[in-house]
Amino acid sequence: MSLMEHSVVDNEGKTLLTPNPTKIKVVGCGGGGSNAVNRMIDAKIPNVDFIVINTDLQALNYSRAETKVAIGQKVTGGLGAGANPDIGEQAAEEDKENIKNILAGANMVFVTAGMGGGTGTGSAPVVARIAHEMGALTVGVVTTPFDFEGSIRMNVAKAGIEKLHKEVDSLIVIPNQQLIKVIDKKAPITQAFRVADDVLRHGVEGISRIITMPGEVNTDFADVTAAMKGQGDALLGVGIGKGENRAVDAATSAINNPLLEDMNIDGAKNILINVSSCGNVSLSETEEMAKIITASADPNSRVFWGNVVDPTMGEDDLSVTVIATGFNQISTPASVKAAGVEESKKNGNDNLMDCDEFDSLMHGSVNHQRKEISFEQYGVFERSSSNEDSEESAEAGTLGKDLAASYSARPSRMSIEPPEGFSASDDLSQPACWRNRGLSREINLR
Repeated sequence: MSLMEHSVVDNEGKTLLTPNPTKIKVVGCGGGGSNAVNRMIDAKIPNVDFIVINTDLQALNYSRAETKVAIGQKVTGGLGAGANPDIGEQAAEEDKENIKNILAGANMVFVTAGMGGGTGTGSAPVVARIAHEMGALTVGVVTTPFDFEGSIRMNVAKAGIEKLHKEVDSLIVIPNQQLIKVIDKKAPITQAFRVADDVLRHGVEGISRIITMPGEVNTDFADVTAAMKGQGDALLGVGIGKGENRAVDAATSAINNPLLEDMNIDGAKNILINVSSCGNVSLSETEEMAKIITASADPNSRVFWGNVVDPTMGEDDLSVTVIATGFNQISTPASVKAAGVEESKKNGNDNLMDCDEFDSLMHGSVNHQRKEISFEQYGVFERSSSNEDSEESAEAGTLGKDLAASYSARPSRMSIEPPEGFSASDDLSQPACWRNRGLSREINLR
């Protein structure tokens, strides 16, 4: 499927330059990825090549994609991966040359899958790696299982996402569990999955519009690449507004997707904003949208923005596509944060502490070496003796010794010691064994 091509000509009409068209390919891996591709085909997104790969030949027959690739026939015999991601990975590796051929010429590749099964979970990282090695901007868009699908499937999904994260430039993870919160309880399950697929559909459609439609202020594939290349987790949203408050509604919707519960624009270092209208968007509306979108971003963020004229849109309609990457949680690992704390301390700032210090302060230091404990020091193991009940008292007197002997025979375990600086004042809640010893913590909160 060819994309829109633009030529540069001189005054005499001679062609000076014909840029290569930017090709976007969407690859659905496994059953979940194939279903997502089918729903995108139904939406009639232009200028995109759709591809599905699967180990299950029967499932491939139901796909409406132009390009269908059966993988791992030697490994699976065409019967699927049996929910085993290792089989899915082997199947993709078996047909990696075929995958290379279908990805040839792509400038941008979206890899989508439902994580937690066999083919999608196992093959998606392989497809992403091949696309990345071929020089394509590679974006993963995947879903995680519902809670009722069980912890085993969720753990498989998490392991697959960890692998995929290493192979893509940017990754968007959609928790299926969030569908229960945002979809009407009586809505059919097909409608629920369509809502999840809309995150991918809107993203692909928005980027396609950026790349193929000229604008008054132009953004292109180079801007998309600058915003997403090697950036890790990503927020990709499209907001639509209509009427008097269309700018506010579109901008707010683009950065607040209820399905992306754990992802927001806070701290983003790269933001691409592309506004589409019939050509009547005002400068004040543009400024209003930019302020809303960048309000929580990094103060030094790079902002790319463009304004596309789409004659098919109504006069009251406005659409904004937002791509945000370079978040603080991705670019600032714990080791870097700890180094910053140490540097601040060297400069005389004693009001900062790192995570380990705070944990020790609040919970006590964790000692992995077993300590000998004198059980007889605790009142619960001591009883006062009397002449009337000397035999019972004698038995009670041996209880602490018996427990101590039993404890010594046990394997080493963690014990918790109070941190230095404890005093007798009882200013914070504490474990009972410390409180009985008269130990407490003093913290100056000024």
